[in-house]
Amino acid sequence: MRTIKVYHYDAFSCIPNMGNPAGVVLNGDHLTEEQMQEIAAKVGFNETAFPMKSEKADWRIRFFTPGHEINLCGHATMATIYALKTRGLLGDQTSLTIETKAGILPIRLAITEDLAITMRQAAPEFREFHGSLEELAHSMGIEVEDIEQDLPTLYGSTGAWTLLIPIKKLAAFRRMKPDNKIFPSILKEMPRASVHPFCLETYDSNAHMHARHFSSPFSGTVEDPVTGTASGVMGAYYTRYMNKNADTSVKLVIEQGQEIERDGRVGVKVIHPDVIEITGNAVYVSEFEVSIAD
Repeated sequence: MRTIKVYHYDAFSCIPNMGNPAGVVLNGDHLTEEQMQEIAAKVGFNETAFPMKSEKADWRIRFFTPGHEINLCGHATMATIYALKTRGLLGDQTSLTIETKAGILPIRLAITEDLAITMRQAAPEFREFHGSLEELAHSMGIEVEDIEQDLPTLYGSTGAWTLLIPIKKLAAFRRMKPDNKIFPSILKEMPRASVHPFCLETYDSNAHMHARHFSSPFSGTVEDPVTGTASGVMGAYYTRYMNKNADTSVKLVIEQGQEIERDGRVGVKVIHPDVIEITGNAVYVSEFEVSIAD
């Protein structure tokens, strides 16, 4: 057996045990893909990240849920960059690039009272959803009348595919109880996608949009408290379908996690339809060890 140290950071919050937990393993170059998957399964967070050397960028990061590898994860990127910076592994760098399975993406750091991390995401893509809105609503524990049908329910991606579902009222989010195992039978076009309901009503008057994020059952988790990639594509959705007349860049604050006591914030900037950036922070929580097969 082999012992691996895992650092626990919470992203999109500077308060421990808020935001979204991520595991970071700093010796990723010495691990096989099978070992990374075993570590992520034992850690149990929505994502565990493995930074390593890259021949194409400053760093390469691989992201694993307990169930499988994913192309990109916003909150685990925040956690990883925060870990690298605060542990002296970035030196004086305030800009860098990361190699991911969603492409090579630029990162900027702003050294303020809290380290602000801005990451460019992959260009947004959208695909139509042809399934039953009624079945979709019931899979989340709400009624079809809660879905805003004057706006499209669509698959969207800025690196990871999710189903974007506009909801009329904030109150519906407190009633949501996802039945993740039936998502693939409803999401026939993209059965491995996650589910991302959102609305314009918010708990925080300084936020512009509220959301929850329910995991694909293939990931081995139920709900992602505060999501970076989904917030980014939600910003692209906002400018394309809800604020069509905007001819300048749009800045949004997304709130998420309140229903599960993991309050977090994601800053989203839509520079133009194909250029999306998210900004967030992170905080160190703890470190622990897991044992894996050698």
